[in-house]
Amino acid sequence: MKIAVLGATGQTGQFLVNQALQQGHTVTAVVRNPGKLAIHHDNLKVVEADIFSADSLKSHFKGQDVIMSCLGFPASFFSGVSGYTLSMKAMISAMREARVNRVITMTSWYTEPNSGTNSPYLIRFLLLPMIRSVLTNMYEMEQFLQKTEDVTWTVVRPPGLKNLAASAQEFLTHEGYFVPQSSGQPAGGAVGRGDVARFMLSLVSSNAWVKRGVAITTK
Repeated sequence: MKIAVLGATGQTGQFLVNQALQQGHTVTAVVRNPGKLAIHHDNLKVVEADIFSADSLKSHFKGQDVIMSCLGFPASFFSGVSGYTLSMKAMISAMREARVNRVITMTSWYTEPNSGTNSPYLIRFLLLPMIRSVLTNMYEMEQFLQKTEDVTWTVVRPPGLKNLAASAQEFLTHEGYFVPQSSGQPAGGAVGRGDVARFMLSLVSSNAWVKRGVAITTK
């Protein structure tokens, strides 16, 4: 398949690009700084674009089968975070003009404001407040996608991330904002970025989780 990847220079994005190429896909890496992507392959095209501009994106989206996003934006205590919604709105607009219907994007556990109530103490009272500006904007992006009826979208929500290559572990999934244990408590733990990329790519030729958000972790 032909896949356009946004956020390809990020840690998860690089795993995604490499795995997609290994699986035989043709990849267009849409980046802000081409010099940051140290991957070379005959089936890889690296293009520079403004991720907040539909006009800048649409020419690179034409002919693609699926758009995949691993974009990330830093937390801000003062001005808030808006990159997730702004980039997704540009992507959706460009997809409509380019007549591409499928988008797979990545957010996180606990984007919904009340979903961290049962999380472990340190996560609930230390980590979540530190990254709340990011989670809030991720949630706003998810809400925007839920109202986008003409696009086939999937939101993949991993927990904490480790900079590890893909494993052969099975995934645990849940249509919600975290993966619960049988007790109802979050399963916890972090997932390798390579495994997140592996899960996202598994959706490329599948109808699983269409127009839904899915929390993931590994067994």
